[in-house]
Amino acid sequence: MKLFKYLTIIFLSSFILSCGTNKNDFTIKTNAKEHAISNAETLTLSIENPKSHTIDSVSYTLNGELIKESTDLKNTKLGNQNIEATVYFNNEQQKIVAKITVLNSEPPKIYTYKIINEYPHDITSYTQGLEFFNDTLYESTGQNKESKLRKVDYKTGNVLKNINLADQYFGEGLTILNNKIYQLTWQGGIGFVYDIYTFEKISDFKYGKSKEGWGLCNDNKTIYKSDGTEHIWLLNPNTLAEEDHIQVYTNKGKIVEINEMEWINGEIYANRYQKDGVAIINPKNGAVIGVIDFSPLKKLVTQHQGLDVLNGIAYNPKTKTIFVTGKRWDKLFEVEIVKN
Repeated sequence: MKLFKYLTIIFLSSFILSCGTNKNDFTIKTNAKEHAISNAETLTLSIENPKSHTIDSVSYTLNGELIKESTDLKNTKLGNQNIEATVYFNNEQQKIVAKITVLNSEPPKIYTYKIINEYPHDITSYTQGLEFFNDTLYESTGQNKESKLRKVDYKTGNVLKNINLADQYFGEGLTILNNKIYQLTWQGGIGFVYDIYTFEKISDFKYGKSKEGWGLCNDNKTIYKSDGTEHIWLLNPNTLAEEDHIQVYTNKGKIVEINEMEWINGEIYANRYQKDGVAIINPKNGAVIGVIDFSPLKKLVTQHQGLDVLNGIAYNPKTKTIFVTGKRWDKLFEVEIVKN
């Protein structure tokens, strides 16, 4: 019996080893330099065939979609992408994979801002999410045992409605769609849905591949969710399932710690955590097309021990202006972006 078990172990080990060392006869060759290529370039593909097999045909896919050996990348999403080739030869077929990183062709534009107004803001609010609805400001705040959902008169700073989250939840971003408020928690793996008028909790939802909750925004059809990485996830507003994603990249590489977000005129404006600035993102491909340095604003608020970074950006459709604040800032700034 012991001999049988020993031989079985040897057989299985050999089998696993042989499977693990089974190498492809082909590799994919690209014109990407060090695996990176600009979306202004044309991707060219070929097959390296060191064993000189007679190849009947080859088909290529980029993230599951059929492409040609020469493919224009201008409509391709940025970031890490998978190329798969299926090689047909000698009445056989073999699939091989290669990875490339698609970068934006242009660097981000640098924009400035002009302060239009200053309004009072609760200095105790650890602001995580900010959004307007009917000229009224809605705010989500963070920290365990301090997290809240609020409706605020932005001109006076008066709190019109407030609910506290359970002590174990660290509140994060929020967005409003179809008379519902969607609010994230940070590492709780759960988000909440409320009635916009009563703040009654309607339901909750769990995250998919995104492990954390950071920021939310929407374009009236899709909810966009950041998770602290370079990924922005596209959520179905009915099921809240993560159906797709983009990766945030410049012409140099990825941009991580994408935080609170706002949809403004077809673009995503996103706070970058600890950077006191905002990235303007193309929601179709993830390209950072502009950046705004808001760091001087921090010097205009009351300086105190609990003062933290810029976080919170909201667009008011009535005034057609942008509002920004920070964690435990005592001011809310109404600003106009200056695109030189």
